[in-house]
Amino acid sequence: MQASSLTRRVKRGMVIRDWAWWQLPPLLRCYVLLVVAMMAVAMGFGIARTSWHTNDVVEFLLLACCGTVSMASTPRIMYSYSGVTRDFSSIWVLPTAILLPPAYSLLIAIPISATLQLFVHRGLLYRRVFSAATHGLSYAAASLAFRAFPHSFAGATVGTDLHAFTWCLAVGACEILGCRLQHFLIVAAVKLANPSMRFFAGEFERDALQGLFVEIDLGILITVAVALSPALVVIALPSVLLVRRFLIHPVLVAQSRTDSKTGLLNVSTWESEAEVELSRATRTRSPVALALVDIDHFKLVNDTYGHLVGDRVLKAIAEALTGQSRDYDRAGRFGGEEFVLLLAQTREDDACKIAERLRGYIANLAIPVDDRPEAPTLGVTISVGVTAMARGESFELTDLLAAADSAMYAAKEAGRNRVAFAPPLHDMGIDAAWNGAESGDGTPSAAGTAARLPAGSTPLSSHRVVLVQMDQTAVSLCHSMLLSVLISTLYEHAIASQCGRRTCMPPGRPECTVRRRGLTFCAWRAAGAPPDSPNG
Repeated sequence: MQASSLTRRVKRGMVIRDWAWWQLPPLLRCYVLLVVAMMAVAMGFGIARTSWHTNDVVEFLLLACCGTVSMASTPRIMYSYSGVTRDFSSIWVLPTAILLPPAYSLLIAIPISATLQLFVHRGLLYRRVFSAATHGLSYAAASLAFRAFPHSFAGATVGTDLHAFTWCLAVGACEILGCRLQHFLIVAAVKLANPSMRFFAGEFERDALQGLFVEIDLGILITVAVALSPALVVIALPSVLLVRRFLIHPVLVAQSRTDSKTGLLNVSTWESEAEVELSRATRTRSPVALALVDIDHFKLVNDTYGHLVGDRVLKAIAEALTGQSRDYDRAGRFGGEEFVLLLAQTREDDACKIAERLRGYIANLAIPVDDRPEAPTLGVTISVGVTAMARGESFELTDLLAAADSAMYAAKEAGRNRVAFAPPLHDMGIDAAWNGAESGDGTPSAAGTAARLPAGSTPLSSHRVVLVQMDQTAVSLCHSMLLSVLISTLYEHAIASQCGRRTCMPPGRPECTVRRRGLTFCAWRAAGAPPDSPNG
């Protein structure tokens, strides 16, 4: 008879060498083991030293039931969000630590963590055990700290008047101690896994502080209610669920704005924010640029390595886009393997340099196919289409997208792994191409159309496309390199102003190469473009 799925999981769990804990770095592995061992020792010592009373056990079971119900009703979407996740489990642990002996605060972490693992979010078992250990140890320390206060300040009962106020102050101090101690125990493990992470990253953001204050406030109120009468938790539980539902709203808003695979803005959000930035640039007469990025041969990656590896490639490209851009630039996933980047306050030449630097950076990436340290890696390249709106100009977002799309396909036709530039055209160039093809009496001329549009082309392909080539020391938007970029640009501009040159190319090749400001433009004459165009 074939074993059930549960039986197979239990048998696999009994094989100690197969635990994911063994895959951790040695130092992190020892830290996790130390915290769990401390939890086990503290629990054994606390159980042995505690006097068990029926009233305490009933109160503990009541708080544990409320904690498990609150945890089971936590929306799973909370754990798919990359920011701070608050399940409010501590607001049920705090009254246990304050009103009951310390051993109970060690025990209550077990049913709460088990409910989270079994019914809400199934994660790695060693992480769940480690989180339960940090929870129990932190609030056991808070329980001992509360008992260190003098009875005139805190004590076993709430009291009245000034004593009630000081009692609440003591409870609040213990809640801060417990939640912060647990937080830093977990952050220390994350720091060991990722040494580049900042220890206080995100601690003082508005959402994090708001969640912390609400958690402390609810913990104090529920502790006071249970101290007055344990039956009051029946009223407290619905209030906790409603408050948590209110705090989940920013998570829902953030997820409606971003792409789930890459974390970038989705198409609708990016378009709305790009429209706002474009209007601002037109109103203030500021330059703005747009880059359209497409991964070369991405279908071959999916067919060769599978779609999970393809998702890793998408995430790596998204991280490169955000890492190589400024905070006020707008990066989004345009669809499939296409990405779009709106560069505020950026001129044409700077946008080309940024795009070329991004292309070179991604071409040198080694993307692992899985999470193993010795996993094989793969590399991809991108083709980038760039367009820009100069100071005083006014274009629609569709005009910029059409120009960038035309430039991107020109970069692909030129061999991929390239950057191309195309200036924007009003109404995507349709009206200009149609008016140019009309005869003197206003009727369309077939000969005029054939003369102005290349064979097999459409009015949308009438952009004058420029392939961009430059050194890998192109401009970066990182603040640490701005000084060196400024010196390099000034030097190249001084040399180019004295030694500018134009070299003719053979027939069938780019018509000319112009070197200026350290940037090489290889220009093709588009239909109807004069040979001595300044952009050539």
